[in-house]
Amino acid sequence: MTDSPETGADNHGEVLFERRGQLGVVTLNRPQAVNALTAGMVDALLDQLTEWADDDGVATVLVRGSGERGLCAGGDIVAIYQDMLAGGGQTADFWQTEYRVNSLIARYPKPYVALMDGLVLGGGVGISAHGSVRVVTERTRMGMPETTIGFAPDVGGTLLLSRAPGEAGTHAALTGAHLSAADALHLGLAGYYVPSGSLGELMVALESETAEAAVVRYAVEAPASALAGQRDWIDSCYSSGDAEEIVRRLRSWGGGDAAEAARAADTIEAKSPTSVKVTLASLRRVKGRTLDEALAQEYRVGLRFLAAPDFREGIRAQVVDKDRSPRWSPPTLAEVPPQLVERFFEPLGNKELDLQLKERDHA
Repeated sequence: MTDSPETGADNHGEVLFERRGQLGVVTLNRPQAVNALTAGMVDALLDQLTEWADDDGVATVLVRGSGERGLCAGGDIVAIYQDMLAGGGQTADFWQTEYRVNSLIARYPKPYVALMDGLVLGGGVGISAHGSVRVVTERTRMGMPETTIGFAPDVGGTLLLSRAPGEAGTHAALTGAHLSAADALHLGLAGYYVPSGSLGELMVALESETAEAAVVRYAVEAPASALAGQRDWIDSCYSSGDAEEIVRRLRSWGGGDAAEAARAADTIEAKSPTSVKVTLASLRRVKGRTLDEALAQEYRVGLRFLAAPDFREGIRAQVVDKDRSPRWSPPTLAEVPPQLVERFFEPLGNKELDLQLKERDHA
């Protein structure tokens, strides 16, 4: 969205809440950071969404981002980096609340409309793709780029990508590729394509109409998905449960898509080898699970990454020093043993994710 939040909104600074007729509007309000999520933002989101769920005056909830660049670029990874240097306790608390928000959105009792305009990355996927009415535009660039920073998809992203057609979700997860609106629709991460110029009119319609009636009126047919056209080599190469075998298949793929497959192999080999293997294992393990089970698994994996070297190194290389030259440990896929991957999934004992805690606090 391009307009600024209206005056008179309930201002929590980094996230704004307002009522427009029967519509409850959430505006993420850190445009200089592409609305990256902070601990205060997810706390406020959980409180307001919980309140609106029981408010008969709110028929529909809508989430959008302020500024020109996108809905949300994910979590504030600079804050996570600083917390890792200090021990990681604040990040664990942040994820607890963020995952509660993701779970609440997935089972929200009212239409939850996400305007996925511009960048929608990482945590931005978590506050949008679990909603019931997910709108993309010609400006959408979506992705789960966690392997680039030595992490793995979270916020329910492993479940979403595991449910994608064929192995398209595996390709998206391992490469961290930015997806077009058409690709997001193909993967099942979105449901409607609305031109960005119509979003303002759509919001006005939602003030008095049902979400379905309003969105259907402004939705148009999306362009063809490039990802859908590459499914032959993607499904064949990514069907293995072994990351090294996937890379071998990509490099040996023949036919007109050989160059594209080789580029995918290059991309995967540039990511954190530990992240690639843990991500692949996460996708395979989560198949057939519920969202809450996926979030619990992602929380275990996330806490292990906080203590592992690659997450810190990935953020350093991409965001802090910006030298784009991470030194991964271990440095290659072949040097990541199966037992190291298994340790990321071990139970946390009394530190397991508790998705019900905040709800009891509100009771």
